[in-house]
Amino acid sequence: MHVLIIHAHNEPQSFNAAMKNLAIDELCAQGHSVETSDLYAMKWNPVASTDDFGSRANPEYLTYALEQRHNHAHGSLAADIQCELHKLLKADLVIFNFPIYWFSMPAIMKGWIDRVLISGVCYGGKRFYDHGGLVGKKAMLSITLGGQPHMFDAEGVHGDLNEMLRPLLRGTLAYTGMTVLPPFVAYHVPYIPQEARTQLLAQYRQHLCSLDTLKPLRFVSLNQFDEKLHPASNQKI
Repeated sequence: MHVLIIHAHNEPQSFNAAMKNLAIDELCAQGHSVETSDLYAMKWNPVASTDDFGSRANPEYLTYALEQRHNHAHGSLAADIQCELHKLLKADLVIFNFPIYWFSMPAIMKGWIDRVLISGVCYGGKRFYDHGGLVGKKAMLSITLGGQPHMFDAEGVHGDLNEMLRPLLRGTLAYTGMTVLPPFVAYHVPYIPQEARTQLLAQYRQHLCSLDTLKPLRFVSLNQFDEKLHPASNQKI
């Protein structure tokens, strides 16, 4: 299996960096090949703009998704996008490794998604969910939080964690067709002693050893809908 780790943390000595390094070591020990995109180290540009395109289908008005399609077809995407897209399409498993910022991901990672998951390849038309462009690939989040586990259940002060992560789990990963594995979550990281951090890393190693047996998260199938994407009368959503 070929694994791509998208890593977004601005401190090389962070716990997220330790998780990224552990994943590289463990997955390689299992016989997998691993590639990384360390977004801060790469000084990744998160801004989707006209600079992403070497040619324009419509020079007068920017419709970003349509220009993605046009430039992919003509081989004129910006070099950094093309490089990351090549990594993505080569991967069997993509791990997104990051700290939660404001109930979401760091802006630099959102910018990777905006620029690399291009229309016409990863999604577009009815190319989504189990018909998405990235069907056959798996995806997983490995994330850190400042809060404690009880804060992120259905009755917790912040609500259910999967609902917080819904724009990424469903609206990005599942939407583009990837099989979404349960995330690994390291809670309360800034406030725990080294011993507890070591235990979390051991738990993450075990999570990585269980990739073949983890039960994927469930999302809709287009087979549950008619041609106009109304729920099919004989299907339950």
